[in-house]
Amino acid sequence: MNRTLIYPIKENENALHIEQFLRRQGYSRQNLTDLKKMPESILVNGHWSRLNQRVYTGDTLVVRIQETTSSDKIPPVCLPLTILYEDEDIVVVNKPAGMPVHPSLNNYTNSLANALAWYYQEQHKPFIFRCTNRLDRDTSGITVIAKHMLSSNLLSSMTRHHTIIREYLAVVKGKVEPSQGSICAPIARKGTSLVERTVDFEHGEHAVTHYKTLAATQLREDNTHSLVWLKLETGRTHQIRVHMKYLGFPLIGDYLYNPDMEYIKRQALHSWRLSFPHPITGKNMCFTAPLPKDMAALFPDF
Repeated sequence: MNRTLIYPIKENENALHIEQFLRRQGYSRQNLTDLKKMPESILVNGHWSRLNQRVYTGDTLVVRIQETTSSDKIPPVCLPLTILYEDEDIVVVNKPAGMPVHPSLNNYTNSLANALAWYYQEQHKPFIFRCTNRLDRDTSGITVIAKHMLSSNLLSSMTRHHTIIREYLAVVKGKVEPSQGSICAPIARKGTSLVERTVDFEHGEHAVTHYKTLAATQLREDNTHSLVWLKLETGRTHQIRVHMKYLGFPLIGDYLYNPDMEYIKRQALHSWRLSFPHPITGKNMCFTAPLPKDMAALFPDF
């Protein structure tokens, strides 16, 4: 992807080295190293410049990001793709359940990365897949992908500093009591498993999930399910799935933590809303994706 960014130099930025200025804009050291390898990537007032040169009030600094290669291990595949938003810096996608985010040994050609590789190949644009909020294969909903190295770095920084607000909807077994609250329980690997996680107060990493019950339905006389809104304060692997099981109300359809497939064939978890400042413009962005049909069918009046 090619991206041109223009920075007018203000009074409080007078006499900064270009490297200093760009670091203040959020460029990482790796970003700057990559820029050095790109032809005429930095110009001041129309003239090619080096990172150790200074800029002065009234100057115009132009950065040209020129990425000419694509992810070589992601074959382009024509797959359904629901794009909620796209500009020069990011693309926001509503991922269906059953689609992995990345290719893997048994899912080499059916991932979101494959679909986007095809989408940009059709436009004759190189594309390196950089997903910010990774979702499990069977979790549906919103994810944001960076379109170049700078937006990727800035979105990753937002993730580390909890600037990206991630809200989910889940269907859980039982009537949740208390109906709202916060789960503060550290999470670690379970035994020697490479996949399964568990609450572990001795060895686990800090994890916090906020929740609120939105609706409850009695599908049978002895079988109540609840629709729960959840907001992640941290982003541990399987955090919602593990925390809700720990609370005593596991997600239905969860093959790993509660293999109850009577009403749904995958974990009933949906990335419903994603909010964050745009990595380049700073504008507040907010995206929502409606509850998918398999989850909505359990709460027809919601």
